[in-house]
Amino acid sequence: MNSIFKALNDETRRKIIELLKNKNLNAGEIADKFNISKPSISHHLDILKRAGLITSEKKGQFVNYSLNTTILEDLLNWIINLKK
Repeated sequence: MNSIFKALNDETRRKIIELLKNKNLNAGEIADKFNISKPSISHHLDILKRAGLITSEKKGQFVNYSLNTTILEDLLNWIINLKK
């Protein structure tokens, strides 16, 4: 759970999650939406992936990233149960 909160603590990573909410994207497509270096984007993607918030699938020479909604549902359920 700590890795999830660490991943969500960064604005860039939250924006990446927002982008992936709409459709799967490769790293280049994600990088095009930001004014930071591609290695920085790769670092953010790695943190999100290690937290389980996104998944990746290699297709040819590209790696497509998608949102892992299961982990988000688990997080939301945990938060809701705190309120009970």
